[in-house]
Amino acid sequence: MPKGNILIVDDNKSILSTLEILLGSEFDKVKGISNPNQIPEELRNGDYSVVILDMNFQAGINTGNEGLYWLGQINKSNPDISVVLITAYSDVELAVKALKQGATDFISKPWDNSKLLATIKSAVQLSFSKKEVGHLRLKEKSLKEELNRDQKYIIGTSPQLIRVMNIVRKVAKTNANILITGENGTGKELIAREIHRLSLRNNEVMVSVDMGAVSETLFESELFGHVKGAFTDARENRAGKFETANKGTLFLDEIGNLSVHLQAKLLTAIQNRKFMRLGSDQSIPVDIRLVCATNKNLQEMVHEGLFREDLLYRINTIQIEVPPLRERGNDIIVLADFFLKKYASKYEKGGMKINQAAQEKLLNYQWPGNIRELQHTMEKAVILADTSILKPDDFFLRPVLSGKFDETELTIEEMEKQMIIKAIEKSSGNMSLAADKLGVTRQTLYNKIKKYGL
Repeated sequence: MPKGNILIVDDNKSILSTLEILLGSEFDKVKGISNPNQIPEELRNGDYSVVILDMNFQAGINTGNEGLYWLGQINKSNPDISVVLITAYSDVELAVKALKQGATDFISKPWDNSKLLATIKSAVQLSFSKKEVGHLRLKEKSLKEELNRDQKYIIGTSPQLIRVMNIVRKVAKTNANILITGENGTGKELIAREIHRLSLRNNEVMVSVDMGAVSETLFESELFGHVKGAFTDARENRAGKFETANKGTLFLDEIGNLSVHLQAKLLTAIQNRKFMRLGSDQSIPVDIRLVCATNKNLQEMVHEGLFREDLLYRINTIQIEVPPLRERGNDIIVLADFFLKKYASKYEKGGMKINQAAQEKLLNYQWPGNIRELQHTMEKAVILADTSILKPDDFFLRPVLSGKFDETELTIEEMEKQMIIKAIEKSSGNMSLAADKLGVTRQTLYNKIKKYGL
């Protein structure tokens, strides 16, 4: 356990030397300064628990106003630090005034060594308690943000989904790092939340971070937190996602969007299981279960120098690939019914159903946007429907391009687009087979589909 760091501020150098010797063996660090103007810089650079502060610094002035001034400055900038005031002039009225303004205690010169040690040790424990309370408040704030998210569910009975859920149940109770892959909109975050729900950490929070939405400038602050004054807008201490997720699960979504520069910083934190808040030099240990997700082929990115191989090994103890919606068969109708009930209730349109022809239309569509696209499609259909029975014309789906074309009149991109369409049609929507026909990886095919809006 740490013993605490002590800063002594007194213009009498013999007092400084005496206190440094007396306290040196009892605490982790003891430093003395004679000029109170150095206090702000010392507090920025050192993790102090207690400041022992003289009341008077100018010769012939014994009002204690200087000590009260610096007491106010310390309390304002570092409220977690305990301040013990010390002076040669025992003045009960001044002592009471100092205590009312936030001093932890008041000691007169000359002092009793055992009493002084007891006072400083109590002040250190008070400082530790203040910091712990502050940490808990920051964590509580972050936890409330996480817990206020909408509850979502994994729905479906297809063999493809059942295989995924079997893997989830096997790995959930371990601490293995998990990488979840799959197209956009397939429900990777839902799989991550199910892993956390079934894990031994389910009494703690799962914290989600969209790595694609975190800018380079805010990366360290977002993940590791910051201390007050670390940058222009840092008006208070803030816990980062790593700190908030302590004892629980940290979910890093879209990790493939992280730049190589930031990948190195993330790798260091994952390897060492500790980090420093931005603007601080104090390491904070952390105990997390790491789950990551991406719609990109990280192995290809490693070959292209876009993703660190050592980071891939760290996050990829177990890989779970979530199947696209078009490969889940009748789950499309099960999910459509779920969203239908949800939005019919939301928009007060009871008793809505999907007729057989409309169901066939939904089953035959390729769903490039997966479950997210189906959800938006169902909401739009409910809002615009004139009757309680949804027909094919009530569903606005992106057209699938096909047909004959004159290759001599097409650009290379247009030819590539038509080749992809033909390959998907000939493979009856089987993306793996279509990718083999085209001589590319499945992930590359998905990227092309996204590029051309197919």
